[in-house]
Amino acid sequence: MDKAKVYFTDFRTKAFGDGLPTKLKKLIKKAGLAQLNLEEKFVAIKLHFGELGNISYLRPNYARAVADVVKELGGKPFLTDCNTMYPGSRKNALEHLECAWENGFTALTVGCPILIGDGLKGTDDIEVPVVGGEYIKSAKIGRAVMDADVFISLTHFKGHEMTGFGGAIKNIGMGCGSRAGKAEQHSGGTPTIHEDKCRGCYVCFKECANNGLVFDEAAKKMRVNKENCVGCGRCLGACNFDAIEFADFAAVELLSRRMAEYTKAVVDGRPCFHISLVVDVSPNCDCHGENDVPILPNLGMFASTDPLALDQACVDACLKAKPLPGSQLADNMAKPDFINHHDHFTNSRPESEWRSCLEQAEKIGLGTREYELIVTK
Repeated sequence: MDKAKVYFTDFRTKAFGDGLPTKLKKLIKKAGLAQLNLEEKFVAIKLHFGELGNISYLRPNYARAVADVVKELGGKPFLTDCNTMYPGSRKNALEHLECAWENGFTALTVGCPILIGDGLKGTDDIEVPVVGGEYIKSAKIGRAVMDADVFISLTHFKGHEMTGFGGAIKNIGMGCGSRAGKAEQHSGGTPTIHEDKCRGCYVCFKECANNGLVFDEAAKKMRVNKENCVGCGRCLGACNFDAIEFADFAAVELLSRRMAEYTKAVVDGRPCFHISLVVDVSPNCDCHGENDVPILPNLGMFASTDPLALDQACVDACLKAKPLPGSQLADNMAKPDFINHHDHFTNSRPESEWRSCLEQAEKIGLGTREYELIVTK
């Protein structure tokens, strides 16, 4: 496979010159978005709206810049993300939209509609085959994401407590999975029903297609039939009371490999384009209701048609950068018993692991890790 082209520009601007949104517009046009046929096409722009309390997510101005270019090229853009597996402010479409609004994402600020990709309760998904998948044969992807003619990922590149970093592949693979899809990537087992939270409402029972649930008439509580349960996660999306939990988490390496395969399901067979901004590189995911100080400096904006090459380029840039003083990374490196992994992401979160994700992505043909970095102004 030939080297992929990854385009880069820094965050420097001149006084009284163009601002960063304009700089982003120029970058993505040069990187190939202008060459895609967007005329009258529905264009999904996938990004993370940020959990309430977190302020390191990408500002709406960047999303507006991408949406404006799509409209300029004749496309019909919409911003999208799918509901979360865990309780929080984004586990159903109503709360998710309210969270997005509070964080500044509205049709007025971003210049296009906002749709939650897997519907009201996170159950509106579609099974998408994973060509060459070793761990996932068909992925559960939010229906609105797959209904789009063209797919664009807009990623806040940052650290992550499990996968080392959250880049384009995580934004796509984990982010576009429905609640059941997220459960499939994270979990290796069957759910637990917390009796103190179960209302006996039967909503989860109606979603189960495998006789994996049984109602205890005496206790008026739902139970898991472990002989029949296939761990699909549909019940998780159906429960309004956070009574259902997947606690049997998969090993980090398995999670990373599944995530790469979910990404392939999303991007296969249609025009795609990917953008990553290495800015406010917090040590943890934007799914947290808080954010710590950045572990690395703001490095720049990257864009490519290849999500794997894009992640590799962002990783390489980060590993060359110097840790910021007063950050979690710097504090870890100052500890007397510090073991240097020669890797900022592992040094920041030693329990994390990221290489298997890129290895699996390359193995299944998602893209290439070989790239040519093209610097633009």
